[in-house]
Amino acid sequence: MPRRPAAALTLVALGTVGALAACSSPSGPTPADPTSASPSSPDSPSTTTPTPTPTPTPASCGQRLLATFTVEQKVGQLLMVGAQSGAPTAALDPVLTGQHAGGVVLLGTWNGAAAVAAATGHWQPVGRAAAGGVGLLVAADQEGGQVRHLRGPGFTATPSALSQGRAGTAGPNASTVARELTAVGVNVDLAPVADTVAASFAPRNAPIGAYQREYGNDPATVSRSVVAAVGGLQQGGVSATLKHFPGLGRVTGNTDLTAGGTTDATTTADDPYLEPFRAGIQAGADLVMVSSATYAKLDPANRAAFSRAVVTGLLRETLGYDGVVISDDLGAAVAVAETPPADRATRFVAAGGDIVLTGLPQTVPTMAGALRDKAAAEPAFAAQVDAAATRVLDLKAKRGLAAC
Repeated sequence: MPRRPAAALTLVALGTVGALAACSSPSGPTPADPTSASPSSPDSPSTTTPTPTPTPTPASCGQRLLATFTVEQKVGQLLMVGAQSGAPTAALDPVLTGQHAGGVVLLGTWNGAAAVAAATGHWQPVGRAAAGGVGLLVAADQEGGQVRHLRGPGFTATPSALSQGRAGTAGPNASTVARELTAVGVNVDLAPVADTVAASFAPRNAPIGAYQREYGNDPATVSRSVVAAVGGLQQGGVSATLKHFPGLGRVTGNTDLTAGGTTDATTTADDPYLEPFRAGIQAGADLVMVSSATYAKLDPANRAAFSRAVVTGLLRETLGYDGVVISDDLGAAVAVAETPPADRATRFVAAGGDIVLTGLPQTVPTMAGALRDKAAAEPAFAAQVDAAATRVLDLKAKRGLAAC
């Protein structure tokens, strides 16, 4: 997500082989040919190759789990709710139990591993009970530099992404982060940042460049660090999240704080700035976060999180991404404030997204209700909910949060 310094409040998816039938000559074999058999002879071998029956694709773990879920539980898998530091841990219980929310994101500044471990240790059994034994995705923004929401004892003060990119240390730093997150029950890092910011523009780029969140100033440099970071995190058991697709390196406004200056008039479907995202996808990143900026040359009428052209067309179809797509904050972010919370959730899923992230727990009942109502009214949308929930459940199975 676009961020203020962590010390401030931040919100942050067999064709049947046609057998060729062997055809005999229209005139048939001649009697003078002693080696020819009569077509009616019982000793004649068959000249027709049977068409093979396609082998059904086995259902994934996510598909099998989905078949046991209620609509409420399916919708819950599509919601990740913010947990603000300093708030009572049990304050999230109502949305975990009543709305079956399938994920939690840690916001603000959490001080010390003990506090984080205690919170995740409380939430996991609550979430599992509401979701038939399926655990929670628990996420944090642990990029490095100013964007580290987990601090104090147990958490290393890793340098900014820009420093990591220059030193070539993104991989080792990601491995350190993965080890520390795993130890406290956090299984998703909302990192690495795959945005490219030109050096000359960085001071005016409020969401990324101003905080040195970019790994470099050209796509090749960023790509190298993104691939290393994805590997370091995921080999350490933590899901990596490429963000903020299709890039926040060309805007001046921070979407968390303003709607102004959040239109990118440059990025195209074959833009070089997409290369770090492509590289991260090829490296196997578990999640991609979609920004809330507007991209005039991709879809001038919709912010990226609500754009089918961006999420399904560009990310899923052009770049071939079939994993979990998560939104940037759709709760408190000013950039989406004009869109009612119910519509934020349904439009994101309709665009091809999977997990609606909201920093405001109070928006969850409205969002969940809207998703359920639209699924009940529109079979096509119900199919999108099922597909999204399946992708989330498959990721949870991969991370040991679900079993089949």
